[in-house]
Amino acid sequence: MKSWPYPKWIAHRGAGKLAPENTLAAFQLGAQYGYRMFECDAKLSRDGVVFLMHDAELERTTNGVGNAGSLDWSDLSQLDAGSWHSATYRGESLPTLESLAQFCISHGYFLNIEIKPIPGTEAITGSTVADEAMRLWQGESIPPLLTSFKTESLVAAKQTAPSLPRGLLLDNLWEGWLDVATDLECVAIVCNYKLWNKALVETVHAQKMRCLSYTVNGQDIANSLIALGTDGIITDSVDTLGN
Repeated sequence: MKSWPYPKWIAHRGAGKLAPENTLAAFQLGAQYGYRMFECDAKLSRDGVVFLMHDAELERTTNGVGNAGSLDWSDLSQLDAGSWHSATYRGESLPTLESLAQFCISHGYFLNIEIKPIPGTEAITGSTVADEAMRLWQGESIPPLLTSFKTESLVAAKQTAPSLPRGLLLDNLWEGWLDVATDLECVAIVCNYKLWNKALVETVHAQKMRCLSYTVNGQDIANSLIALGTDGIITDSVDTLGN
């Protein structure tokens, strides 16, 4: 297998439980706990700006209402994405991928960008995120890892930026997943941690791909995954695990 440039421990959505997920405050807090790699969710505004948010709908993590893809960035940027978490983060805004890239590049941090399209925008989100990542990390030695549950998004990302590393996210082992990952020239399989066993790790490693796990929040589970020989652990528990 090619050498793996990324750290084993990855902070999920920044420090997505201790601070409002997918905000710059969360990534800054994750860094304070010693994390050097972060996972984020990227989607598109109505006018094509790549910004960070997990849900398709605005209500859970902002003071907005409705579908996140129905608003231009000028409106999304005005939303409060922190008060839902705690008063400490009142007024925290949704970040663009560009703002997170600047934070990561300036500090030498690594990034896993999950392409998280609004339903119906899988291809355009994949291509736009990949194009933006190529632009933002131009000249950097370690590019971001692009992952998605949506194969259509990964296909579009590959077509747009074939040199960027890709990973297939899996919540279950659906029929043909390994063939799809191979066709996409994925460098990693990112599984629900409960799926990993010795045979699966060996299968993935035999295809010269790495084994990553989400979302691992207990030390015993982390220890068992490390013992299996997996290569990366995505966690919310940045204050108790890893670094």
